[in-house]
Amino acid sequence: MKPQARRSEAGAGAGRERIYIEYDSVRRPFMRGILVHSLMAHGLAFDDAYASANAVRERLRGRRSVTVEDLWQTVQDVLRERSLPEEAAGPPIGPSVRILSPTGPAPFSKGFLSQSLLAAAIEPNDAFDVAREIESQLLLRGVRDVDRRELRRLAFQTLERRFGQRAAERYLVWRRFQDPDRPVILLLGGATGSGKTSLALEVGHRLGIHRVMSTDAIRQIMRLMLSADLVPAIHASSYDAHQVVGQPDDGVIDGFLAQASIVSVGVRAMLDRAVAENASQILDGVSIVPGLLDLSGYADTAHVIFLVVATLDEKAFRARFESRARAASQRPEHRYIEHFDAILRIQDHFLELADRHDIPIVDNDSIDSSALSIIKHVTETLRKVGSFDVAEMLA
Repeated sequence: MKPQARRSEAGAGAGRERIYIEYDSVRRPFMRGILVHSLMAHGLAFDDAYASANAVRERLRGRRSVTVEDLWQTVQDVLRERSLPEEAAGPPIGPSVRILSPTGPAPFSKGFLSQSLLAAAIEPNDAFDVAREIESQLLLRGVRDVDRRELRRLAFQTLERRFGQRAAERYLVWRRFQDPDRPVILLLGGATGSGKTSLALEVGHRLGIHRVMSTDAIRQIMRLMLSADLVPAIHASSYDAHQVVGQPDDGVIDGFLAQASIVSVGVRAMLDRAVAENASQILDGVSIVPGLLDLSGYADTAHVIFLVVATLDEKAFRARFESRARAASQRPEHRYIEHFDAILRIQDHFLELADRHDIPIVDNDSIDSSALSIIKHVTETLRKVGSFDVAEMLA
């Protein structure tokens, strides 16, 4: 027999062995890889999921088609025999759920739903568990199409049952501001190395705010436009700007403020653009200084929320710079440790200004806990804007 013929016969044999899953009038081929993915999504390790999927396929071998209920029962039987949690089988596998909206139907996604649930200020793993539970509820009820309001209602009820009413309401508050008449602008100020940018990116991800910018980028643009001879302050770091603007060694704060006042022009431009485009945004940076930016002009055009980020544990703060120094050993311009005392003075000044202007302070001892704290503050602040009625939001 020629090799070509052998391959053809093998292909034909494989085709005859294919198993189809019947669900109402829908007929789809059984895919081991999809079952492995489903089992892993419901908590099984890869090795257990792969071995179980193989066992299910062997048990179904020889059958041309099975109902989705039979498949589900077979999976449960295999898991039980292997002393694995039967709930890892999940709901019966059928056609995917669709979300109905004025713009047309869209496929349900646990990933998208779990991302939106992060506004409740819960951990990402918890958010995914809630999304998975909601998907299971819909599939077990045989729901093919779900309205966005019904999905929101399910999300609220599940969050309330698992994490309490306050967390569930935070989710609703943020949903209310997804299509706002005014943008939400979060400002994170603080000294070099306090973790502002990492926090901005994490909070942006959890709240679904895609516009995240640092004042370092604004300052870099200004450096390209304005020479060191013309505006020397922006051509230095915040902690040694005093050296280029003619201030004495004890003029660290004056030099820092001189630089921040120049960069704040660019910050105001970013605020104006966010308002003009009605686009929520997060801005972080050492040049976002309490009292230096006049935010009163945005009272009617944006929801501006200002926080100061600090690392109050001096040992942890220094350790962070030492870590940076090791990682950036090839970049001699970043001499954070040499300027640590100056950076501490700038942080102390931030704390004094925050206290004077009633700006909340985030002690950034952990990115995760700090991100949760910021999200809680954002949603609680927005809750006070206008009226908030749970029943109306869920109607």
